[in-house]
Amino acid sequence: MNVLRKFKPGWGILPVAIFLGIWEIVARLNLIPGHFFFPPFSTVVIEFYYLTVNGALVHNFLSSLIRVLIGFSAGSIAGLFMGIIMGWNRVTDKALSPIISLIYPIPALGWLPLLMLWFGIGEILPIAIIFICSFFPILYNTVTGIKNVNKNYIFVARTLGASDLKILSTVVVPLALPNIFTGLKLESGMAWRVIIAAEMVAIPTGIGALMMKAESLIRIDIIIVCLIVLGVMCLSFEKFFAFLENKLTNRWR
Repeated sequence: MNVLRKFKPGWGILPVAIFLGIWEIVARLNLIPGHFFFPPFSTVVIEFYYLTVNGALVHNFLSSLIRVLIGFSAGSIAGLFMGIIMGWNRVTDKALSPIISLIYPIPALGWLPLLMLWFGIGEILPIAIIFICSFFPILYNTVTGIKNVNKNYIFVARTLGASDLKILSTVVVPLALPNIFTGLKLESGMAWRVIIAAEMVAIPTGIGALMMKAESLIRIDIIIVCLIVLGVMCLSFEKFFAFLENKLTNRWR
């Protein structure tokens, strides 16, 4: 049993290793028609090395990363701030909810043509799209989390003489953190999906742009490298916020 417990944390790697092994074998044996469009995993790894050494992957990755960090941070802060106001103040909530309800269902990429006309094709465009992608879901989750806080806790705090600001900062927002982090986890991964799509359409640099250049050259291996980088970044951002949530809420949750 002790041996099983020792190796249990590494078992999650086993399905991935099996999948990569099957991928390599299937590609090497040409079991899929049109094998040119399905390179072996080892070929993808070699291309990843070449792209990293010549700086192409690093340059485009950093371009995408900076855009995601700026747009996601700005959208999250704005969504959190507005969500707290709407969740705490009924008048503000009633005034803004109809507008939010109309705009929220519009996909972030649906704003792309309008933003292209407003800002042109440049660095502001992908950042603005990520801002929109992050703002509305985090706003919604924040409002929902604050409204779902047990009113008895607020009543007790107010009875003990706490001010509204004190109640909001020490009772309401901490209890709403699980909902807030749900939005952060979901949208941190979504920000990468959106930036890739935006770069594929209108931006000359970034992982999405690199994928489009590879598509024009019929370089399947480069496209797969970009997809792997995208998947790893989506997972890393989501895991980071899951870790942060656990650290902040584990003691009282």
